[in-house]
Amino acid sequence: MAITKQERRTRIKKRIRKVITGTKEKPRLSVFRSNRHIYAQFINDDEGRTLLSVSSLNKEIAVKKNITKTEQAKLVGKLTAEKSKAARITSVVFDRNGYLYHGRVKALADSARESGLKF
Repeated sequence: MAITKQERRTRIKKRIRKVITGTKEKPRLSVFRSNRHIYAQFINDDEGRTLLSVSSLNKEIAVKKNITKTEQAKLVGKLTAEKSKAARITSVVFDRNGYLYHGRVKALADSARESGLKF
């Protein structure tokens, strides 16, 4: 019997999360993408806390109309890096959350790197 996309992603996600953990000094940058939006969170797994979150629903990005989802992801990546600098977060562990490192996920990661965040 074939597995669905969601089951496949869940399996990959569990396999990745066995290895990747975020700490206070180097939090985990977790990416979630829905059909319309993209979200990024800085997570400290030691305490089980979300330190910072950014999404395409933030005012700075939501105001811009007629942009593609990939352009949205680039803006989220840039905003993520800016907010992390303000919170004194310089380096992170990237968690692609079971998604392929391609398209919107890659655009977000590359944009965050270009804006000064270290992976």
